[in-house]
Amino acid sequence: MVELRADCARCAGLCCVIPALTRTADFALDKPAGEPCPNLRDDFRCGIHSRLRSSGFPGCTVYDCFGAGQQVVQVTFGGTLSPAVRDDMFAAFGVLRPLHEVLWHLEFAQRLEAAAPVRPALTEQIVQVTALVAGSPAVLAAVDVGEVRSAAGPLLREASRLARAGTPARDLRGADLMGKRLRGASLRGADLGGAYVIGADLRGADLDRADVIGADFRGADVRGANLSTTLYLTQPQVNAANGDAATRLPPGADRPPHWD
Repeated sequence: MVELRADCARCAGLCCVIPALTRTADFALDKPAGEPCPNLRDDFRCGIHSRLRSSGFPGCTVYDCFGAGQQVVQVTFGGTLSPAVRDDMFAAFGVLRPLHEVLWHLEFAQRLEAAAPVRPALTEQIVQVTALVAGSPAVLAAVDVGEVRSAAGPLLREASRLARAGTPARDLRGADLMGKRLRGASLRGADLGGAYVIGADLRGADLDRADVIGADFRGADVRGANLSTTLYLTQPQVNAANGDAATRLPPGADRPPHWD
């Protein structure tokens, strides 16, 4: 079983080293790719983890590797940390992170009761992606992530269609909902795949079985909203939004500290 939840204690701060940072509202400094963030400690933990938002790093709080970090360090490279494997480790992470995200979505779809007609195909796809994840650095280097996503996409959409049967199923794929006033709106069964929900007012909205795969929830106000049965809602999307104690989350999702 592949771990699809980040365990920073078993990683080596890869997400604090590999990506480039640009001084914006999300990050308080510029950092070139491959250089450690100055807040990264010698034990590979973040020195300002408990105050990232107040320190100007809200972008870090909405990032999630879906467990790819510990997979690279502990499995792909067997716990070996040395300058000799640095570039290979970075390359492997660049492949494993999207593979883990695809795997997370496939497993979510597989658990949907309504997705029973496509469950065998989903299971087969999970087996194939899992085999890739377990591959050596050389195997990972040959993986075409785009192909993996293309193979998974139709299955995820069909599982979503089956789960949303009997709802209004509004097509809002890729819609620009930035800053929209949707307070109390019924978005039951809406297809919000890839939609821009940045800063939208979704207070008290009902997103029962709404498909939010790839939707951008940065700064969306989901206080009191029903997200308990939202389809493909990831922890990074939850972390990017602003909710409260009345926001209903799906099983397994954590309530972000900044919601308090």
